[in-house]
Amino acid sequence: MEPNYEANEYAGYHEFVSGDGSFGSFEVFWHDGDPDADPDTTDQPTEAGWYWWACFPGCLPDGEPIGPFETSREAWEDAQDLD
Repeated sequence: MEPNYEANEYAGYHEFVSGDGSFGSFEVFWHDGDPDADPDTTDQPTEAGWYWWACFPGCLPDGEPIGPFETSREAWEDAQDLD
């Protein structure tokens, strides 16, 4: 999968938002993937696509990347789905 650069308007850092306001942050990013990597031995995504993870700017991520998604907007929407 090649990145759709016209669909990357949501790349970068964002705040989680709920009915109670904003809290924490997450990053939406593209990863080229590594089809040769063993998913049981790596923390990196093996499939190409858009991902998100909980992460404050300048800090290590707080968990595994979630994805892949076809667009950065889909990754952003998934991160905001707090139900």
